[in-house]
Amino acid sequence: MSSTLEPGHSYPLGATLCRQGGERGVNFSVYSKNSTGLDLLLYERVNDARPSRVIPLLRKLHRTFHYWHLFVPGLEAGQVYAYRVHGPMAPEAGHRFDPEKILLDPYGRCVGVPDGYQRSASIGPGENGARSMKSVVTDVSRYDWQDDRPPRHPFASTIIYEMHVGGFTRHPNANGRPELRGTYAGMIEKIPYLRELGITAVELLPIYQFDPREAPAGLTNYWGYNPVSFFSPHSHYGSSSDSPLAVLDEFRDLVKALHRANIEVILDVVYNHTAEGNERGPTFCFKGLENQAYYILSQDKTRYKNYSGTGNTLNANQSIVRRLIMDSLRYWVTEMHVDGFRFDLASILSRDEEGRPMANPPVLWDIETDPVLSGTKLIAEAWDAAGLYQVGSFIGDRWKEWNGRFRDDVRAFVKGDGGMTGKLASRILGSPDLYAHSKREPEQSINFITCHDGFTLNDVVSYSQKHNWANGEENRDGDSHNRSWNHGVEGPTDDREIERLRNRQIKNFFAIYLIAVGTPMLSMGDEVRRTQHGNNNVYCQDNESSWFDWSLVEKHAGLLR
Repeated sequence: MSSTLEPGHSYPLGATLCRQGGERGVNFSVYSKNSTGLDLLLYERVNDARPSRVIPLLRKLHRTFHYWHLFVPGLEAGQVYAYRVHGPMAPEAGHRFDPEKILLDPYGRCVGVPDGYQRSASIGPGENGARSMKSVVTDVSRYDWQDDRPPRHPFASTIIYEMHVGGFTRHPNANGRPELRGTYAGMIEKIPYLRELGITAVELLPIYQFDPREAPAGLTNYWGYNPVSFFSPHSHYGSSSDSPLAVLDEFRDLVKALHRANIEVILDVVYNHTAEGNERGPTFCFKGLENQAYYILSQDKTRYKNYSGTGNTLNANQSIVRRLIMDSLRYWVTEMHVDGFRFDLASILSRDEEGRPMANPPVLWDIETDPVLSGTKLIAEAWDAAGLYQVGSFIGDRWKEWNGRFRDDVRAFVKGDGGMTGKLASRILGSPDLYAHSKREPEQSINFITCHDGFTLNDVVSYSQKHNWANGEENRDGDSHNRSWNHGVEGPTDDREIERLRNRQIKNFFAIYLIAVGTPMLSMGDEVRRTQHGNNNVYCQDNESSWFDWSLVEKHAGLLR
């Protein structure tokens, strides 16, 4: 490796393979306004505790405005790296710099997770090198997309299947190659089932790299609504351990295979918070680079405003964070060929830097009007965890909305609650009480009765109460108002009459899906009565209670047909 280190450039952000001064190498650039110093750490392997090389960046040479940058010749794709950032640990001023913690690159395209990864190592005092995630240099341009083309189904003919990449094939009876269970490649093996089902789009629960350890003791975060990176596909869904880069190609193989089956790929994305939690949480990246820019802080700046219910809230309408979100979305469209996005707790993106809702939030209009995103599907979960509810009033002309009222009213009607006939008629007609005021298509409403969050369709007709004891929170978690009915017996039963009635009710739900105006969204396994045994919050249950049980395909063949 050459000993000459060029200053590099502030753009593009991240780690970019390029040539400078006739030499090939990597240009590194990262935003950190209030830091006093920054070190680039180069590692031989993801599991290494200590870097093989530490390169201090000099303010006069390697900083332009608020961007630190450096060109290192001789580096190639696969290089493992991280940052160490110096600055004040002054929570009262909004600063949480900690030079003992190694940090991910916010624009890193790949994240390597060491075998001994521990979330706690990024919380307490001391170095965390061997137990912390690290970034990996990529060369995204080398992939051969062949003749890949997006299907571009109009919403009027779209049927969405919400699913979990890992849970779809992780069950022991999933057939296929055992080493591919729970992976992107394993999902490719099941594409014939998706085609036969007749859906036109899969909506994948979060596949951005997330922290699997953000869960109660002894459990694993299954859903993935706790990102540490907005550019890297989740490494644990890759089937190869040979190289951290293999997961990029495996995800793109999945997208390409789905497109060939005429199925679109919609990503469930989380731009409202990160896995760094509150003031007692870990420092993975954003906290240690520029805490007060990336997060909405309390008035005294020592704590985090929590509109997400997870401990922190991203400062989405701050200029740096807006750019990060837009660059991330463009990356997944241009380099990963995804077809759309479902935005988790999208109403948070309408809040300003103090947390107040805005009439015209810049980041939402940026997404709405961006030419790169103009052909993609945009779906909003139009509420947040702090009570902001915008179903029927979400901004823009292109956004479709998860219609929570469709779910609640259809469940109540089928359950037999009184006074629901008029409400059901409204839901079947495309919810004109919510959307007639706007000049939008009838498909504005994303009609769903179940989703990942809550009971499965089988459990809606099999349980009157939630049963979340396995989550370790004494059954306090999860919604207690489910509009469900067990039809006389709580849970499984051998009573044929009850089972016949439950099957009929499930068919009633599907009939309403079929005739209602709007875009239907089915939840993974509902077509074969997948059960979570009454647990309506399986976010930490990475086990058979959450996975697709493939024996049900034969057991409930009539319902599937």
